[in-house]
Amino acid sequence: MKNLLYTIKANTPKEEIIKQLREHPEIKFVSLVGIDLAGNDTDEKIPMKVFLKDIDEFYEGTAVQTDGSSVVLPGIATLNNAKVDMPVDPSVNWFVDYNYEYFDDDTNKPVGTLRIPSFLIHEGKRVDSRAVLTDTLSFVKRELLEVFHNTPNIEGLAISGKDIVDISFTSATELEFWVKTPLEEAAIEEMSASQVMQEQYWERTHGAVRCALEKCVIELDNYDLNVEMGHKEVGGLKAQINESGHLTHVCEQLEIDWRFADAVQAADNEIFVRTIVKEIFRAEGLEVSFKAKPMIGLAGNGEHTHIGLAAITSDGKVHNLFAAKNPAEDFMSAVGYGSIMGLLKNYEVINPFVSATNDSLNRLKPGFEAPVCIVTSLGHTPKIPSRNRTILAGLIRDLKNPMATRFELRACNPYTNTYLVLAAAYSAILDGIKATVDKSSVDLLTELSKKAGQDGFYLEKNRAYRSEEDVFEDYTAEERDAMFGAPPATVWENMAAFENYPAKVKVISAGGALRPQIIKSFREGALLRWKTELIARILPEMRNIVKKAHRIETDFRTDQDSYNWNKIKDVREYLAKDSIDKKSLFTRLTNALNSEDFSTASKLQVEMYDKIENLKKLYDEYAKNMF
Repeated sequence: MKNLLYTIKANTPKEEIIKQLREHPEIKFVSLVGIDLAGNDTDEKIPMKVFLKDIDEFYEGTAVQTDGSSVVLPGIATLNNAKVDMPVDPSVNWFVDYNYEYFDDDTNKPVGTLRIPSFLIHEGKRVDSRAVLTDTLSFVKRELLEVFHNTPNIEGLAISGKDIVDISFTSATELEFWVKTPLEEAAIEEMSASQVMQEQYWERTHGAVRCALEKCVIELDNYDLNVEMGHKEVGGLKAQINESGHLTHVCEQLEIDWRFADAVQAADNEIFVRTIVKEIFRAEGLEVSFKAKPMIGLAGNGEHTHIGLAAITSDGKVHNLFAAKNPAEDFMSAVGYGSIMGLLKNYEVINPFVSATNDSLNRLKPGFEAPVCIVTSLGHTPKIPSRNRTILAGLIRDLKNPMATRFELRACNPYTNTYLVLAAAYSAILDGIKATVDKSSVDLLTELSKKAGQDGFYLEKNRAYRSEEDVFEDYTAEERDAMFGAPPATVWENMAAFENYPAKVKVISAGGALRPQIIKSFREGALLRWKTELIARILPEMRNIVKKAHRIETDFRTDQDSYNWNKIKDVREYLAKDSIDKKSLFTRLTNALNSEDFSTASKLQVEMYDKIENLKKLYDEYAKNMF
């Protein structure tokens, strides 16, 4: 559509905003977008005339309020103390969300809603995810400037710390998602084979999928998001053509990448991109899933999060703080080494923000290029940049472009709360920089490359933190756990890190924004969702799997069939059948959750998944021998 207003740029004066909106009467509504601690964005329809009349009150946060039942702020906005104010954030871009199914009669243009990123304030304190990141970055910036001014000669940097006048935090996320025809069941076994044979990755898109993908790329560029690529991912299968020539049985995995931005803006962009993608594919009759693991046994949806750090010097130039002065001789600067070491050392308390759901942890399993270990890769030599896809956080370099040097955190998924992850990550990076900024590149490379059991001046003695090997293939599970630490298997295990690592919690909360009140609220919300999903969704799903593993009637049964069925029968009864004296695993898990014995529930959840997978395997063998 021509002559539409897509974006109001950051820090646009109020007078100019009013002018632009009056020139575009098709923009009928305003929506204040606050991000709660679960990463949910608020949405409402405020008539534009109200916003234009009361714009000062919108900036002050007195025009719009919500309450504790509307947002996820457990223990903060409670039923008896629920008032939450929502001031707008003028420091980032504001996007206009157009409804292409509803056109304004007067302008013959789609009706638009101006989505304005906002903060959530309770009892005078900012308590939302956007505020946590914004305030954390302000703290980290102040601390880094002090570090650089006090340590002007940092090894590997081409600039003096005394010349640094500002710090830039940059980030970018990649969005993976599954697309399918609504209400159709996926052929898991067929798609698994296609995935192993790599039949789909970089394949040409067709029909409605191609149309939707191309529309997404064009539409997102209208918002100046600078899309770099849209392409097929590893998952999917070939669609079929019906009698009218249309594709049916669509089930494909796609990815869209766009340009980096300031960390807060990058997180805002991600939420808006999800909205646009979902609407465009829906208009083409396709269903989009951003779940981390929408189909067990197939590739999940990642959202690799790129983390960068730059300095602005007094002459106005921008310098990548991670990049080495001599990239062919050193992997990175002392700042880069400190950053990755801080991220890895403190990752146990970053991980809860990365993976806060059953779905997210289902994705992080060996064999699907999803990281399970706290480990990095730099490359075998500085002259040859690495792209090890089996590690948690990798160093990305381009010898011809020092500004491209950054870290890629591979564990995130499309529903990860990017605001909280970046806040915790940059706090951990600050901790690492403070500990390493006065060290030599040789000492830092030795520290990062140390073996488990070797002493280090910063990293933990019993851990290794770097591997250039295939972490999945070259180590056993036991070796991985011994070298890099055992990954959490459940949401409860992940959230327990906040109690198990108090010193690391102190690191990520040093700035005061990710304070104990926020962490506690986030943890309570995550555990409530974990408990509720297990009881209301996962357990019923598991019961259906047990019920479907029924005895097959046949006139021709061998002793192998009887043997197979008896094994299946034992597993089914253990999982789902109660007696007066003995309760099934399902019942014990439900009771543990209802009594909030979360430690027991966590162990039973792990056992349940193992038993269900065994049941599936046994029943598959049993059914294949029947005819």
